[in-house]
Amino acid sequence: MSEGSSAAMASSRLSRRSLLAAMGVAGVGLTLEGCGGGSGERLNFYTWDTYIGENTLSDFQKASGVRVSASYFATNDELFAKLKAGNSGYDVIVPSNEFVARMRAADMLLPLDMSKIPNFSNIAPDFQNADYDPAPHHSVPYTWLVTGIGYRKSKVNGVPDSWKWLYDSDAYSGRIALLSEAADLIRLGAKYMGKSLNGLTPADIKAVEDMLIRQKPRIKAFHEDNGQDLLLSGDVDLVMEFNGDIAQIAAEDDDIGFVVPKEGSLFNADTLAIPKGAPRVDLAHQFINYLLDAQAGKHIAETILYPTPNAAAKALMPDDYRSNPMIFPTGEGMDKSEWGRFEGPEMARLCEEAITRVRAA
Repeated sequence: MSEGSSAAMASSRLSRRSLLAAMGVAGVGLTLEGCGGGSGERLNFYTWDTYIGENTLSDFQKASGVRVSASYFATNDELFAKLKAGNSGYDVIVPSNEFVARMRAADMLLPLDMSKIPNFSNIAPDFQNADYDPAPHHSVPYTWLVTGIGYRKSKVNGVPDSWKWLYDSDAYSGRIALLSEAADLIRLGAKYMGKSLNGLTPADIKAVEDMLIRQKPRIKAFHEDNGQDLLLSGDVDLVMEFNGDIAQIAAEDDDIGFVVPKEGSLFNADTLAIPKGAPRVDLAHQFINYLLDAQAGKHIAETILYPTPNAAAKALMPDDYRSNPMIFPTGEGMDKSEWGRFEGPEMARLCEEAITRVRAA
């Protein structure tokens, strides 16, 4: 990609971020629609903030005549709780892989008619038969990601390549932010302690809880999907965040770095799914198929800078995306990273209760 096109992409992301900030909404509950004419049909899309191409919704409307109304959630826990209380009209949602398994177990998702999603063939083979969603498929992969530490280079002493700096040190007291999602916090703390992300015991969870309670006076914030903004604004110097979010702000500020800690981390995939009770199932399949198109996937990846499992889209991307070490990290931390498994509602409850006690301490 030329310097001019790179600058244009950074500018579009900044404009998107600035728009949300100016509206004072942090993305949650905001509704954006594709513009222009059309058939008058509407589809409701429930997703993460800053997680769609700049023109994807309007391009879909031009191609189909269907307007997409997009609203935003901050955590998987929020998505799950809202849908568990009853679908209020959403047609397509974007749960992470473990929540696909959790929502399948709770009978909250519809099985997909794969004959209506021919662009599934664009997905790389490694992502087509995921353990978290065996056939019949209830989701298709949208992105994949890894959790790490985003940091301001000028404010740290060397690369902060261990979870220690977030969980177990006073070196950056008052200048760190952690994710608020309970299972991620517990399991990454366990990873720091030398354990696997999966198969944790109640004693393991208690050990991480105790460590977080000791660390809590040094933690500036438990953030909900806006850690990159805290880092970019200078509110914190280290943040637990996803690689794509840090890649977005690094395109705006070359003082931003990202590392997957040497102890290893958590791999995730975000997916496209149709919740039970969706009022427009046929249109939902049409929209999902559109998002998996090679050109549509390319435009999405250009905007959000997350690694894409869409092999056809990735092939269209420039080398400075495909070789970007924030988007596609390598090294010891990646080698030790794992995919998390949904291990049942009891394990989820134990993690949530532990983090509730941490937050209240």
